[in-house]
Amino acid sequence: MKRTRYVSAATAVVLMAGGPVAVATAAAADPARTVTAAPAALRVDVTAESASAAALKHYPGVIESLDKDGTVWHVDVISKDGKGHAELQVSASGSVTEQNRDTNGNAAENKALVSAKVTAQQAMKAALAAHPGQVTTVEWDDDGTASWHVEIKGKDGKTWDAQVNPATGKVTQSDSGGDSDDDGDDNN
Repeated sequence: MKRTRYVSAATAVVLMAGGPVAVATAAAADPARTVTAAPAALRVDVTAESASAAALKHYPGVIESLDKDGTVWHVDVISKDGKGHAELQVSASGSVTEQNRDTNGNAAENKALVSAKVTAQQAMKAALAAHPGQVTTVEWDDDGTASWHVEIKGKDGKTWDAQVNPATGKVTQSDSGGDSDDDGDDNN
């Protein structure tokens, strides 16, 4: 009886201090008890739009790239003056962790991105209008003609690649990089 009280009191303290991780630890420590908690309710799969908003709130500027890796979003932000750069991670719950920050970059290298009329967020909206689904990647591509590259996982499970014009927001090219061999690519 005393052991149960001590374990229960210790579990309560650990749960208050440790949150969802502690729930799993407490369940593993006392297999006779079934711990039902709401850690799944605490985890929210953040969309690309939400991840970009959280990143820009943490480090104001212009999104250069946004890429989903499991439940984590990797976001690169360029400062509005083009000299700063931050590498951020946005978790499934929306919390932002700064991985790296540089404040002495070459503004000339980022001039086209910083002055683009269409932002990463607007490029995502345009691509989603052309191909409904979930954005998994947005990247500024300035090799040759500048454009936004947006990848969308469609409701059919196929991945759609779209190029969005940074001046007009028009989806200038899109194709399915889907799961089938017949994706319309002639492999030229």
